[in-house]
Amino acid sequence: MASSQQFPRPRGPEPVLITEAEPSLAEQHAARKKRYALTMGIRVVFIVLAAAFYQIVWLMIICAVLGTVLPWIAVIMANDRPPKKKLHVNHYDARPDRVLESRPTRVIDG
Repeated sequence: MASSQQFPRPRGPEPVLITEAEPSLAEQHAARKKRYALTMGIRVVFIVLAAAFYQIVWLMIICAVLGTVLPWIAVIMANDRPPKKKLHVNHYDARPDRVLESRPTRVIDG
Protein backbone atom coordinates (compact mmCIF):
# COMPACT_ATOMS: atom_id res chain seq x y z
CA MET A 1 0.00 0.00 0.00
CA ALA A 2 1.47 3.32 -1.05
CA SER A 3 1.24 6.33 1.20
CA SER A 4 0.63 9.85 0.05
CA GLN A 5 4.17 10.78 1.12
CA GLN A 6 5.63 8.54 -1.57
CA PHE A 7 3.52 10.05 -4.34
CA PRO A 8 2.86 13.69 -3.50
CA ARG A 9 0.06 15.36 -5.40
CA PRO A 10 0.99 18.23 -7.67
CA ARG A 11 0.00 21.49 -6.03
CA GLY A 12 -2.22 23.85 -7.91
CA PRO A 13 -1.79 27.60 -7.99
CA GLU A 14 -2.22 29.52 -4.76
CA PRO A 15 -5.84 30.36 -3.95
CA VAL A 16 -7.09 33.81 -4.83
CA LEU A 17 -7.75 36.13 -1.92
CA ILE A 18 -11.33 37.32 -2.24
CA THR A 19 -11.75 38.98 1.13
CA GLU A 20 -10.51 42.30 2.39
CA ALA A 21 -8.58 40.66 5.21
CA GLU A 22 -5.29 42.21 6.28
CA PRO A 23 -2.06 40.26 5.80
CA SER A 24 -1.21 38.09 8.78
CA LEU A 25 0.98 39.45 11.55
CA ALA A 26 3.78 37.09 10.48
CA GLU A 27 3.67 38.44 6.91
CA GLN A 28 3.65 42.04 8.18
CA HIS A 29 6.60 41.29 10.48
CA ALA A 30 8.57 39.64 7.66
CA ALA A 31 7.97 42.65 5.39
CA ARG A 32 9.11 45.04 8.13
CA LYS A 33 12.27 42.98 8.76
CA LYS A 34 13.05 43.00 5.04
CA ARG A 35 12.55 46.79 4.88
CA TYR A 36 14.79 47.25 7.94
CA ALA A 37 17.57 45.10 6.45
CA LEU A 38 17.37 46.99 3.15
CA THR A 39 17.56 50.37 4.89
CA MET A 40 20.52 49.28 7.01
CA GLY A 41 22.25 47.97 3.87
CA ILE A 42 21.81 51.37 2.23
CA ARG A 43 23.27 52.91 5.39
CA VAL A 44 26.42 50.80 5.04
CA VAL A 45 26.76 52.05 1.46
CA PHE A 46 26.56 55.67 2.62
CA ILE A 47 29.15 55.10 5.36
CA VAL A 48 31.54 53.52 2.84
CA LEU A 49 30.92 56.40 0.41
CA ALA A 50 31.63 58.90 3.19
CA ALA A 51 34.97 57.19 3.81
CA ALA A 52 35.72 57.05 0.09
CA PHE A 53 35.02 60.77 -0.45
CA TYR A 54 37.12 62.05 2.45
CA GLN A 55 38.84 64.55 0.14
CA ILE A 56 35.56 66.08 -1.07
CA VAL A 57 34.32 67.45 2.22
CA TRP A 58 30.78 68.47 1.25
CA LEU A 59 30.08 65.05 -0.32
CA MET A 60 31.60 63.27 2.66
CA ILE A 61 29.39 65.25 5.06
CA ILE A 62 26.24 64.47 3.06
CA CYS A 63 27.02 60.74 3.00
CA ALA A 64 27.96 60.73 6.70
CA VAL A 65 24.74 62.51 7.69
CA LEU A 66 22.65 60.08 5.64
CA GLY A 67 24.54 57.15 7.18
CA THR A 68 23.84 58.57 10.63
CA VAL A 69 20.14 59.32 10.11
CA LEU A 70 19.19 56.09 8.33
CA PRO A 71 19.25 53.83 11.45
CA TRP A 72 16.66 56.06 13.11
CA ILE A 73 14.50 55.99 9.98
CA ALA A 74 14.93 52.20 9.72
CA VAL A 75 13.75 51.66 13.30
CA ILE A 76 10.75 53.95 12.83
CA MET A 77 9.75 52.15 9.63
CA ALA A 78 10.29 48.70 11.17
CA ASN A 79 8.09 49.47 14.18
CA ASP A 80 5.29 50.95 12.09
CA ARG A 81 2.33 48.74 11.21
CA PRO A 82 0.07 49.44 8.27
CA PRO A 83 -2.96 51.48 9.30
CA LYS A 84 -6.05 49.54 10.22
CA LYS A 85 -8.90 49.75 7.79
CA LYS A 86 -11.59 52.20 8.74
CA LEU A 87 -14.85 50.35 8.91
CA HIS A 88 -18.17 52.07 8.46
CA VAL A 89 -20.19 51.25 11.55
CA ASN A 90 -23.92 51.64 11.26
CA HIS A 91 -24.85 53.64 14.36
CA TYR A 92 -28.38 54.30 15.52
CA ASP A 93 -29.54 57.72 14.45
CA ALA A 94 -32.39 59.03 16.61
CA ARG A 95 -34.13 61.48 14.33
CA PRO A 96 -36.74 63.77 15.90
CA ASP A 97 -39.38 62.80 13.33
CA ARG A 98 -39.06 59.17 14.40
CA VAL A 99 -39.49 59.73 18.14
CA LEU A 100 -42.63 58.38 19.79
CA GLU A 101 -45.10 61.08 20.61
CA SER A 102 -45.88 61.74 24.22
CA ARG A 103 -49.56 61.98 25.05
CA PRO A 104 -51.00 62.78 28.41
CA THR A 105 -51.81 59.56 30.18
CA ARG A 106 -55.03 58.98 32.07
CA VAL A 107 -54.64 57.49 35.49
CA ILE A 108 -57.70 55.83 36.97
CA ASP A 109 -57.73 55.79 40.73
CA GLY A 110 -59.76 53.00 42.21
